Amino acid sequence: MLRKAVLWGTLVITVLLLGSVWLAYRATTIVSSLESASDLVAQLRKQVAANDKQSAVLTANKLQNSTIDARDASEDPIWTFASTLPGLGPNFSALAELARSADDIASLGILPLVNVYDSLDWEAFVPSEDGTNLEPLRSAAPVVGNAAYAVSASTERLESIDTSTLLPEVAQPLTSAREELRSVSGTIETAADASELLPALLGTEGQRSYLLMIQNSAESRASGGIPGALAILTVNQGRLSLGAQSSAGDLGVMDPVLPLDPEQRQIYSARLGKYMQDVNLTPDFPTAASTAQAMWEEKTGQKVQGVVSIDPVVLSYILRATGPVSVDTSKSDVFLAPGLPSQLTGNNVVKTLLSDVYQEIAQPKLQDAYFAGVAREIFVALSGGKADAKGLIRGLTQGVEERRVLMWSADPNEQSKIRKYKISGSITGPSVSGAEFGVYFNDGTGAKMDYYVKRSVQLTKQCSKNGYEQVIVRVVSTNTAPPDAAHSLPAYVTGGGHFGVSPGSVQTNVVAYGPAQSVIETTNEDGQRVAFSPHFHDNRPVGVYAVTLAPGESKILEFTFGKIVQHTEPNVAVTPSVQPVKDVTLATESAACS
Repeated sequence: MLRKAVLWGTLVITVLLLGSVWLAYRATTIVSSLESASDLVAQLRKQVAANDKQSAVLTANKLQNSTIDARDASEDPIWTFASTLPGLGPNFSALAELARSADDIASLGILPLVNVYDSLDWEAFVPSEDGTNLEPLRSAAPVVGNAAYAVSASTERLESIDTSTLLPEVAQPLTSAREELRSVSGTIETAADASELLPALLGTEGQRSYLLMIQNSAESRASGGIPGALAILTVNQGRLSLGAQSSAGDLGVMDPVLPLDPEQRQIYSARLGKYMQDVNLTPDFPTAASTAQAMWEEKTGQKVQGVVSIDPVVLSYILRATGPVSVDTSKSDVFLAPGLPSQLTGNNVVKTLLSDVYQEIAQPKLQDAYFAGVAREIFVALSGGKADAKGLIRGLTQGVEERRVLMWSADPNEQSKIRKYKISGSITGPSVSGAEFGVYFNDGTGAKMDYYVKRSVQLTKQCSKNGYEQVIVRVVSTNTAPPDAAHSLPAYVTGGGHFGVSPGSVQTNVVAYGPAQSVIETTNEDGQRVAFSPHFHDNRPVGVYAVTLAPGESKILEFTFGKIVQHTEPNVAVTPSVQPVKDVTLATESAACS
C-alpha cells in the first residue's frame, strides 16, 4: 500500500512539474509572439505613412503569423485548464484573452485594411474640375466597417477584465494594450464612418445641395460669428460649385417665429427662430443648422440636404493650399473699392474680410456682396483642383479640430454618425466628453467690434468638496481697439451707440456651460460677486453674464462649478474667433490641496 502511495505521489509531482514546465513554455511563446507583434505594428505604421504598400502587406502577414502563434499557445488544453484554477487562474485567462484579441485585430482588422488602404488615399478625394472617383472609397467601406467592429469588440473584451486580481507582469501589458486599442479603435471607427458617409455626402448617389454659412467672426455668435454670407454649395460626383448667394439680412424676419426648443428659447430668446443672423446664438450647431435650413426653405422655397459652416480663418487655410486668388473686378462694382487687395492670400484674407472691408466699403449690402464674392473666388480655385492635397487636408482637419468647420445633415441616419464627431458642433452626445465645459460668446454691441477683442479661457481644478469635483472657469477679455475708436472706426464697426453700448466699447454675453448634473455656484467679475442668469440645457448648467469693455480695458470673469460627478480630466470648448484657439484655451491648472 505504501509503495503504491509513493508511486502515485511521485506521478502527481511529476505531472505537476511537467505541467509547470509546459505552461512556462507556452507563456514564453505567448509573450514573445505578442512582443514581436508589437514591434511589427510599429514597423507597419511607418510603412503605411510612407505609402509603401508592398512592404506593409508583408509586415501585416508576419504580424498575423505572430498573433496566430500566440493564440494557438493560449488555446492549449493545459493552459485552458490552468485558467480555471483559483488564485493564478485569472492570469492565464487574461493572457489568453490578450492573445485572442491580438489575433482578431490582426486577422479581421489590420490585414484587410492593409489590403485596401491604397484605395483609402484621402488625397485622391480632393475636389477637381472632373469630379472625384469615390468608388474605391465606397467599395472599401464594408472592409473598413468590419475592421472597426473587430477592433471595437476586442477592445470591449479587454476592458472587461478585472486587473486588480492579476500579477503585475500580466496587468501591465494588458493595461498598455487597452490604451493602445482605445486610440486605434477611435481612428478606425472614424475611417469606417467616413468611408460610409463621404460618397453619399459628396454626391455619388445624386446631386446634393447644402446651405453654406460663412460665419463672420467680427460679430461673435456662440458657434463662431454672425452668418454673413450665405450660398448654395452643390456637390455632384465630387464636383463642387457655388450657386445662389445671399446674406442673412436678405432673408428678413420669420413671422411667425419658428418652433424652438423651450430651454434654448429661454436662454437665447425667440431671436433664435426669428432672424437668420441669430440662429447660432446657441452653441449647439445641430439646432442652429436645422433652424437655418427651415428659414432658407421658407423664404426661398429651395430644399437643401444639409448645412455647412466655415469662417474666414478656414478660408485662409484653404488659400494656403490653393495659393492666392485674384478678386474679379468685372463681376461687381464693390470690388473696385480702394484699399482692398486685388489678391487674397492665406495671410491677408482674415484681416481683409473682418476689418479692412468695413473701412473701405460703407454700405452693409456691398460689404456682404464683397464677402460673398471672395467666397466664390476661393471655391472656384478649390473646385478647379488647384489645391495642394496634403495642405488642404491639413487645413480642413485643423478647422474641424478648432470647431471652425461644422456640418449637419437633414438625413437622420447620416446625422447620427456625424454627431459622434467635433464637426457636428453638438453640445451633448457622443462627441462631448463627460467633463467638458463650454465658454461661448454672443455679441451684445450690435456691431463688428469682436475683431478687436482678445480672450483667454482657463480651467482651475479646485479641491474636492464632499466627494464632488469643483472647477473654476476663468475668462479674461481685453478690448484692444484704439483709444479713439469711437471716432477712428466706422459707425458700422462700433455700432454708433444704437444698441446702448458706447461707441468703441464692446459688450459680450458670455455663456458658460458645465458638465451634466453639475451646478454653477458663484460668478465673479474682477473678484466681486455678481448676479448671473442661470439656466439648464440638456441637463447641463448654463450661466450667462454680460461683460462690457471700454477701449484698452480688461476684465476677469469667473464661474465656479460645483457638484461635478465626473472624475475625469476636464476640458473646455470655446467659440472660435480671430485668435488661434491654442492661444485662447490655456492649460488646466490645479489648486494646491492640503
